[in-house]
Amino acid sequence: MLMSRAELRLAVTAGLANGFASISGLPYGMYMPLAVLAVCTGTYGGSLELGRQRLLGSALGSVVLLIGYHGLQGLPFPLAIAITLAVLRGLGSWLGLQVGYKVGGIIVVMGWVVHEQQLGSWLALRLFWTALGILIALLSLQLFWPSRALATALSGYCQLLCQLQQSLRALAHQLQPGLDADQDPSAEPLTPARIRGLRLQLLTLRRQRPSLAGELGSNPQRHPAYRLMLNLDDVASRLITCIGGMQRHCPPTALDAALVERLHQAEAELLLQLVARLELWRQHLEPGPRRRRLPRPPQPPLQAPLTWQELTQELNDSGANTASLERLERIAARLVLCRQALQAISDGEHQWAAIVPG
Repeated sequence: MLMSRAELRLAVTAGLANGFASISGLPYGMYMPLAVLAVCTGTYGGSLELGRQRLLGSALGSVVLLIGYHGLQGLPFPLAIAITLAVLRGLGSWLGLQVGYKVGGIIVVMGWVVHEQQLGSWLALRLFWTALGILIALLSLQLFWPSRALATALSGYCQLLCQLQQSLRALAHQLQPGLDADQDPSAEPLTPARIRGLRLQLLTLRRQRPSLAGELGSNPQRHPAYRLMLNLDDVASRLITCIGGMQRHCPPTALDAALVERLHQAEAELLLQLVARLELWRQHLEPGPRRRRLPRPPQPPLQAPLTWQELTQELNDSGANTASLERLERIAARLVLCRQALQAISDGEHQWAAIVPG
């Protein structure tokens, strides 16, 4: 594919902005397509935050430039512009600007050095074209192949769920190679590098939260969509921890054959049950063009396989359990990790149902 949808949208929007600025007859129209190029980051939430910072930085730079230019005329030019830029940087830090103060600094330098003869008109037109460019960019993200941070985040978590399914299936395949008919014999084995890849993928999804928060209003932490993303993050983090622990703890083999066979079968069936459940999660979370509401959790509630319940009951029954303490200590680690993985999905579904009630 030579050009993605986002790249085509950016090219068309910037071209239309440049064409409109050219035929308008007003000077300094180049700032409109520049604003479009600077603001369009791929999602509406990210562009909204960048547009806010760019507009606020432009306004702050204009005010500081006017005050510094007329109030510091008696000082040498290098000292006057240095003081003005320092004041701008301090105000930008106080207002929480991350990139907007850079735009303000460019306005101070260009206005003082290049446009000092028409400072008032240049500042007004630059602010006008910048605001119009930001507006056009946001409209393009809403109307022309809409790009919402929520849909992007849901799609990212769907991909992470697929990776978690493959990891759990690989663990089950280590225990019972012939139990899973869908297991690909050529599939990549579970390795520490693969688990690190899961953690990096989760960190990438966490970096999308500011864009999502920008779409959800002034109090995004109380919005159901934001709470759902936090819930998915928590479940994924717990599952990655459990998968890493099971990868480090090899299945016990130095016990009696009957106990090992029952243990491996129960663990494998539980892991495959979790794989099937995560597939239901992925199907419910998959973003669609007609979706207008948050997805609801799968129904009915998750239940552990019968073999896992029987094994748990046997190990918990002190009278019926004849295994020695040493044996139980050797199998306890993987049993605890399997139970934690089951509990992570169960807790996630319970919290999901509380966020998006049926």
